[in-house]
Amino acid sequence: MFGLGTQELIIILAIVFLIFGAKKLPEIGSGLGKAIKNFKGGVKSIEEGNSEKPPEEAKKEAQNSGGSKSA
Repeated sequence: MFGLGTQELIIILAIVFLIFGAKKLPEIGSGLGKAIKNFKGGVKSIEEGNSEKPPEEAKKEAQNSGGSKSA
């Protein structure tokens, strides 16, 4: 993977663990997973010729427009 061996990956993971801590790692992983999912959805919609937004983005906009109405 990118010319990195097992020892290099372990060192990189240890540094990341020290920088962000154990509590932040799940949040970072979740954010990264969502970003990858949105990216794949965007690429897929472009390949299909759709100008529609990825499902995650469409859900967020629907929630924001429905919940942000004020009198």
